[in-house]
Amino acid sequence: MRILIILFTCTLFSCGEIRSFRSIPMGWKNISSSFDELPDGIRIYKGRNKQIPLNAWYVIIDSKNPHLNTDIVVSNDDDGRETPSQFAERLNANVVVNGGYFLMHKNPTEHVGLLKDNDVIISHTLRSMLKREKRYYLTRSALGFDKTGQMDIAWIASHNDSILEWKEPAKNKPDKPVTELNYEKGKYWDMSDALQAGPIIVSNGRKNVTAVEEVFFWSKIPDIHPRTAVGYTKEGENIFLVVDGRQPDSRGVDLNELAILMFDLDCEEAINLDGGGSSALVVNGKLLNRPAGFSTQREVISAIAVFSE
Repeated sequence: MRILIILFTCTLFSCGEIRSFRSIPMGWKNISSSFDELPDGIRIYKGRNKQIPLNAWYVIIDSKNPHLNTDIVVSNDDDGRETPSQFAERLNANVVVNGGYFLMHKNPTEHVGLLKDNDVIISHTLRSMLKREKRYYLTRSALGFDKTGQMDIAWIASHNDSILEWKEPAKNKPDKPVTELNYEKGKYWDMSDALQAGPIIVSNGRKNVTAVEEVFFWSKIPDIHPRTAVGYTKEGENIFLVVDGRQPDSRGVDLNELAILMFDLDCEEAINLDGGGSSALVVNGKLLNRPAGFSTQREVISAIAVFSE
């Protein structure tokens, strides 16, 4: 009987946890004044929703500011991993947020999908995926910066020696894979820095979670987790968002809720990056959030960093 009661209680708790909210007011507050010598063009905000509950932080970077540069950075450690704080210290970066997915059991670790740094491809695009004995061909999303430093987010795939982007993702569905891509509909994606992650959560100024099309089904990615997302607005501002999770005062968000948060921040395009224990945001050497409820940071293979001249 005691076991049944415990199971019933756990079931009720789980049911409460998987409720997905359609509105997430955060009461954002500008905390930029808490950081000494914060460069012009960078603003920091903290928000909380007591109902869910949720803690989150985001950084706004003015991409038009000539004294700020934003780049994708890659670990140079022997194991291929560094914490965001280590990235910030080594590179003297003002802002660092964690980047793409990677294989934790590999040493040195390996990035999942495209990773490109200063026009050098470190890891190639994720071309296809085998799930339940069926192969799905992908246009999985990526974040990139061109030679002028402008951000772009796109559904991509490689063809011969080129990386192409599509206006919409390949229409994969569970048990109904896309078995080939129409490369004639692809357009050359000219980015000097890029990393593949996904899924896209905002496109063309609208909430648009393409987790199914990008073949994230039958995985834990769409569930409630700590999160990292990056996007940009029509006004030329880049947004880095981190949401805490797996702790009593911040449960984390699912992909639809993450889309709501980025849409509410006026993002024109936005992408989900690696989350869970990897989610970390560092400003002027200070870790803002508590990754998966702790003050320690997970080592990651890639990150996005902002530098001031």
